[in-house]
Amino acid sequence: MDAFFAAVELKRRPELTGKPLVIGGRGDPTQRGVVSTASYEARKFGVHSAMPLRTAYRLCPGAVFLPVDFEAYQRESAITKGLLRAITPRMEDVGIDEAFLDISELPEDSAKIAQTIKSRIFEATSLSCSIGIAPNKLLAKIASDLNKPNGLTILTEQDIKTKIWPLAARKLPGVGPKTEQRLTDLGIETIGDLAEAPVTLLVNQFGPAQGVYLHRAAHGIDDSPLITHWQPKSSSREVTFQHDIGDREVLLNTLHALVREVLAHLRADGFRCRTVTVKIRFSDFETHTREQTLASPTDQPAVIEQAALHCFQRILLNKRVRLIGIRLGDLRKRNSVRTSTSAYD
Repeated sequence: MDAFFAAVELKRRPELTGKPLVIGGRGDPTQRGVVSTASYEARKFGVHSAMPLRTAYRLCPGAVFLPVDFEAYQRESAITKGLLRAITPRMEDVGIDEAFLDISELPEDSAKIAQTIKSRIFEATSLSCSIGIAPNKLLAKIASDLNKPNGLTILTEQDIKTKIWPLAARKLPGVGPKTEQRLTDLGIETIGDLAEAPVTLLVNQFGPAQGVYLHRAAHGIDDSPLITHWQPKSSSREVTFQHDIGDREVLLNTLHALVREVLAHLRADGFRCRTVTVKIRFSDFETHTREQTLASPTDQPAVIEQAALHCFQRILLNKRVRLIGIRLGDLRKRNSVRTSTSAYD
């Protein structure tokens, strides 16, 4: 989906069309928070996702800032995903605004299928999407980003040298800012440069797993399967305070609320957890985590809250706190899920 959160906001606020739009946090660039997405008009000023809202405001003070409304985005996403599954049930859901479809066994022409998807989504939601068609997930992902917004790009293995290799190395999925900088230090600027780099060099610099991945990905090689069903490994929640907190009681109350929130989602989905992790980030961004492994998987609030408290007490609170979070991990599916009673019976 194209600038999905921003597009949903523009759908209900058409008067903002053409203006730089930034979605993030509570929609107040004077407060702490990060950019969730930005309209293409805002991106021209250098605004991008995960950027602090204050930085976005400095780059584009004329932008309209709006708070995140996940419920609205989830509603539009559910409509979109339903339309995609009507095309084929062989779909991997990879986020609120993205999916992979295996259309190899459908009789229709690939481009025609893509146009059908575009038309159905627009008719149902008035939103546009960009589609990439390729022999594997890696190339399809790259293709979907090449001609945004409202793009349709088809790549074959023969296109790798002419259309993929000239792209910046950062365009390769899995290459973030740190990896990009390390590649630049090695004189590797493009995907083509990466493809020509000896695999031994990449392994020495990035380790066996990432080094081999970079070498294969640069050559357009990807044999990862389409995952239509998956089980989450963990579930987490965290909160960044608008002002650094030094009050232990406030921190404990916040942690308690986060535990209850994440546990409610966990139980609703029929999972129990085996590990409990608490994260504290101080005002100077120093971050500490403490983890406790439980005797057996559980979804009992008292047990998990006690473990969270134990983790919390193992962190020395010698500075004011910027962020606190909880993660419930090593999730196990319950054999039978109760469909009645409250979340905390």
